[in-house]
Amino acid sequence: MGSQRVVFATAFLRALATGGTGVLLGFYLSALRLSPAEVGLVVGAGLAGAAAALLAVTLAGERLGRRRTLILLAAISGAGGLAAAVGSSPAVLAACAFAGMLNGMGRDRGGALALEQAILASSARAEERTRALAWYNVIQDAGHALGSILAAAPTLLRQAAGLEEVASLRAAMAGLAVLSAAPLPLYLLLPASVEATRGAAAARVSPESRRMLSRICALFGLDSLAGGFLTTAMLSLYFHERFGADEGTVGLLFLGARGLNAASHLAAAWLARRIGLVNTMVFTHIPSSLLLVTVVFAPSFPVAAVLFLLREGLVEMDVPTRQSYVLAVVRPEERVAASGATNLVRLGAWAAAPALAGAVLGGASGAVPFLLGAGMKIAYDLLLWKSFRRTKPPEEG
Repeated sequence: MGSQRVVFATAFLRALATGGTGVLLGFYLSALRLSPAEVGLVVGAGLAGAAAALLAVTLAGERLGRRRTLILLAAISGAGGLAAAVGSSPAVLAACAFAGMLNGMGRDRGGALALEQAILASSARAEERTRALAWYNVIQDAGHALGSILAAAPTLLRQAAGLEEVASLRAAMAGLAVLSAAPLPLYLLLPASVEATRGAAAARVSPESRRMLSRICALFGLDSLAGGFLTTAMLSLYFHERFGADEGTVGLLFLGARGLNAASHLAAAWLARRIGLVNTMVFTHIPSSLLLVTVVFAPSFPVAAVLFLLREGLVEMDVPTRQSYVLAVVRPEERVAASGATNLVRLGAWAAAPALAGAVLGGASGAVPFLLGAGMKIAYDLLLWKSFRRTKPPEEG
């Protein structure tokens, strides 16, 4: 089994667990009669654990070894999740959530992601790197979506086995914990060639790469901060308040949007081979922001929905291309550090942005998040193109 196939399989299994946990964690904590503040504590602890793991991978993942680190992360995630499935007190649950890296956001952003992206970049030829990362994102999207369906497990357990609510939720959370550890035996199949070529020295990033990563991280932070003004929750609320769309209608709209997101990852790989990675990032992202602005002026929900779906077909074309670009412009032994640093910045900005948006936009028109978020994203695109249009990856040199 080749290293790419192993990574695709492990990413899918982890995404299943993450997607299911994102939906069920709130229900589980509520059934345990935790207060809203205690629920927030536990969910925040899980995200903090994911961030801590990502930081550890960034600093020491290469020194410990990619395969060994992935095995360790899978084991810790499964153990922490199982402990959370039997815990009851807020303090114990928070500690278990931190250790198990329980992800209440429903999207994988942890340490394993950085390691797997580095392995994909190392195992693919330069001209195939973006395509491999595009498929990686598509597989993760599919896993997250199917994982959400697993959230029906407690209801099925109550109907089929007669379990009480808490017992059914504990069983489902335990199942998801086992699923999060399922990649472990597959990681044992990874060949020695997935490791960096320079052993312990791989942890050191060259001054040139450090300067480049500093600029990239600053720009990615701006983009993620802008994304915090455009969360699914805020967009759903806008469609409801402006057009009176109900939950079912908005849910179908976002189902279509996620399908277009997944297809756009593959389209991005095709386009990047023709116009380049930076051009693909910028020249698809700016139109997506402009389309978002037009939603504000749409006269009806059907028009707004069409414009929004057109935007969703473009907005994530920069995901596999930016991953590929970051991994291409640093040395092979620096890829884990580069992926970890950029994902850590994005995770931090993503987590902080909603609270900032709430403070800045309190009482403002529902259109303001669209306009402000789109404006920040366009500024990010222009700065990215100005800073990196002349820095080419190997396949474009």
